[in-house]
Formats: sequence, structure tokens, C-alpha cells
Amino acid sequence: MLNQPTIKWSALFASMFALLMFTFASATYAASASEIDIKVDEALKRFQTEVSGGDRFLEKASGVLVFPDVIKAGFGIGGEYGEGALRIGGSTVDYYNTAGASIGFQLGAQQKTVILVFMNDQALKQFRDSEGWKAGVDGSVAVVEWGVGEDINTTDIQDPIVGFVFSNKGLMYNLTLEGAKFTKLTK
Repeated sequence: MLNQPTIKWSALFASMFALLMFTFASATYAASASEIDIKVDEALKRFQTEVSGGDRFLEKASGVLVFPDVIKAGFGIGGEYGEGALRIGGSTVDYYNTAGASIGFQLGAQQKTVILVFMNDQALKQFRDSEGWKAGVDGSVAVVEWGVGEDINTTDIQDPIVGFVFSNKGLMYNLTLEGAKFTKLTK
């Protein structure tokens, strides 16, 4: 029969192994620039379809950072990774990845889409000038919530950076992007 310390170490080892496998799998499968652009186009179309007034809202933005597929997995220790593109004036100007780690009760995996909207030039410049921008440290991101049938253009948004998070079932509520790190990629 296994004792408690052996079980704890086994669980820790399994968690670390899963995290390493997840990290290396993400690093070895780096999407090409054209693959990212295609997925970003699809994510933006979905945003404009699911969020009433989303198209007009995006027109007001200084820039939009889109991560179409952010994968999060964990078994005690978790991690997430995704690649995306920064668009200014409808054109891709840079590619980024997002990565994060967490510790706590978690088991399983999920996929989500993250869209960050830069509402003014100063917030966009600060983001672009950073070596590795971390949400909640280098700048705060307001994750927007609104009611069914509400038009995003009728919401009084004063924050310089606004975040939207979608799951495969639609917009996800009560989420935070605090601690997520965004790093420029060379493509």
C-alpha cells in the first residue's frame, strides 16, 4: 500500500510531466503567419456575429489583439498557450503568443478565444513597446460583461484595454486575464 508522501510525490510528478508535455507540444507546433491570420479572421467574424454592435465597436479601436485558440490544461499545475495577431486598421502588424501558469485545484483542458481591444493610441503604444507585457502588471484589462440583447456600443466603456473571452459555447463571463503574459513572435 502506498503512503501519503508517495502519493503526493506521484501526483506532483504527474502534474509536472503533463505541464512539460503541454509546454513542449505548444512550442513544437508553432503556426505559420498565414495560419494565424486565417484563424484571426474567423475569430473576428465570430465576435462580430455574437456581439451585437461588435463590428462598429472594433472600428473605434486603435488596435485589436486576437488569440483564436488559447489552450489551457492542468492537473494540479496548469498552463495555457496560444498564438495570435495584432491588427491595426484591419491589417496584421505583429504576431504574439500568450502564456500563463497556475497552481491549484484543476483537472482537464479547455480552449478559448481571447480578444483584446486597445481603445486608445497610448495603451496600444505602451503594449507594443514592451518586451513582454503582462496583464495586471504592465496594464489592466477590463473583461466586459453585458446582458443578452444589449449592444456593445451602448455600453459606456472608459477602460483603455478591453478584453473579450469566448469558449466553444459563446462568450464566457466572470473571467480574468490577470497574469497572462503576451510576447511578440518573429514570423
